[in-house]
Amino acid sequence: MALDTLSNDDKLIVAGREFSSRLIIGTGKYASYEENARAAEAAAVDMVTVAVRRVNLTDKSQPRLTDHVSPETYTFLPNTAGCFTADDAIRTLRLAREAGGWNLVKLEVLSDQKTLYPDMSETLRAAELLIKDGFEVMVYCSDDPVYARKLEEIGCCAIMPLGSLIGSGLGIMNPVNIRLIVEQSRVPVIVDAGVGTASDAAVAMELGCDGVLMNTAIAEAKDPIRMASAMKHAVIAGRQAYLAGRMGKKKYADPSSPLAGLI
Repeated sequence: MALDTLSNDDKLIVAGREFSSRLIIGTGKYASYEENARAAEAAAVDMVTVAVRRVNLTDKSQPRLTDHVSPETYTFLPNTAGCFTADDAIRTLRLAREAGGWNLVKLEVLSDQKTLYPDMSETLRAAELLIKDGFEVMVYCSDDPVYARKLEEIGCCAIMPLGSLIGSGLGIMNPVNIRLIVEQSRVPVIVDAGVGTASDAAVAMELGCDGVLMNTAIAEAKDPIRMASAMKHAVIAGRQAYLAGRMGKKKYADPSSPLAGLI
């Protein structure tokens, strides 16, 4: 069976919505919206995140994201980038729903400007209120299995633990915790933040994650379009490796051909 067929048979399902691609990319830091559109096409993604406080969606006198990345082609995932309190995040997503009718959203509530690490108590409070308000919440969080479980228990439709700090490119710093979150979760687990190159994306998928979200790794690459293509292939390869089941690690050599019966 061809690899493309394998990947097409293996859908990412979030809040009852089906996606062929397990890669999600952002819409920030690109040189232009046109470059962003080319990256989305090269990555073959179905979903893009939109920082509604930073991206122009409505002002026709200025370049608009929607003129290049169409919401008819891609599922827009409004996010709360730049929000440091639960109240700000809730207000932002309510405005986004009014503007575009978006109900599936990505919540992030940050603790400080230096680390952009999630404030988990505020995140939990915001998620609970948004879910009560009818939102389907995909939630950015620390790689803490306890908080990940709490977020799932209150009804978040996807858990999105960081691989490492936002925009750092450091890769998956705590694979043990990511694996623990994957093992306990009944909703999709999508690594969000810290991916720097294709091998990082493959590692996330090999740990059993359902997807990977990235922005800076593509937008700040020397060749964003080529990197977008690389990330597409890395996510597919990592997913297939996870499903195939890797060989066990051994302390000593094990010959590929049997030694018995040699002439």
